Amino acid sequence: MVYERSFDASLFDGIAIFVILVDEGSFTKAAIATGHSTSYISKQLNKLEEKVGVRLLNRTTRNLGLTAEGQAFYFRCQKIVDDTRQATGALFGSQDEPKGTLKISCPVSLGLSKLRPLISEFMVVYPKVNIELELNDRKVDIVSEGFDLAIRASRKLDDSSLISRCVLKSHSLVIASPDYLDRFGTPQHPADLIHHKTISYSNLKHPNLWEFIDLDGSNISVKVDSHILTNSAEMEIAMCIAGKGITQMPTFNLSDEIQQGKLVELFKSFKKQQIEVYLVYPSRKHMPSKVRCFIDYVIANLK
Repeated sequence: MVYERSFDASLFDGIAIFVILVDEGSFTKAAIATGHSTSYISKQLNKLEEKVGVRLLNRTTRNLGLTAEGQAFYFRCQKIVDDTRQATGALFGSQDEPKGTLKISCPVSLGLSKLRPLISEFMVVYPKVNIELELNDRKVDIVSEGFDLAIRASRKLDDSSLISRCVLKSHSLVIASPDYLDRFGTPQHPADLIHHKTISYSNLKHPNLWEFIDLDGSNISVKVDSHILTNSAEMEIAMCIAGKGITQMPTFNLSDEIQQGKLVELFKSFKKQQIEVYLVYPSRKHMPSKVRCFIDYVIANLK
């Protein structure tokens, strides 16, 4: 087949981005859907407009709007993208089989206690999936750092454009070692914590502000002066067992320390602070089968 000299094959480079941008309605959502940055999306649109010689989108800080030329161009491009997807799906039908590398972020303690056995079982069921697991208590940027999904534990997730699914509900306990309580006494009320040594988790937004709920439903905030501040739940538990202070800890990070008498639960008359574990991922649209199968597997098997 002979193509006209004016035909520019590089036009296809920006067409898919253009269609996704219009479908999503914003640079941010398009970036999440494609896994690229907003600046990349903007550059691709600018290049496409230069190639076709007309402005396709009017954009403000809040809105995107198709120009008349952009509207006509979009309808034609949308058909090209849809036809390409159908052709690719027919050619690579086996892509429905989960395979490839799945990049996951998870807090250390949660990964060791809950995720480790699930990953072992998942890889038996889906042997063509490779796992890249980052155990780290920091809050990663899922899109810019290239994660397929993250597992996060929180009393309340921050609002974001990411999708979140609650997969486990737990609660937080305030604990101390018998040795610490023998030496410094047992606090009877959260307000007593200002007179005690405390161990706090530094990755919280306000690590020195401990929240409680009384039986009547009233909220109590206690500002503690942390004797130890750490980003490791394992260190918190170890220091607590060693008698270095009082800490608060989700039950999913504890094994049998309380049953064995290594730690003692405090403030039992207060309502438990609920903590939920979430799967967080960029988008439900065009989700790879490896991600979809992992989400389904965790939901079905995480106890």
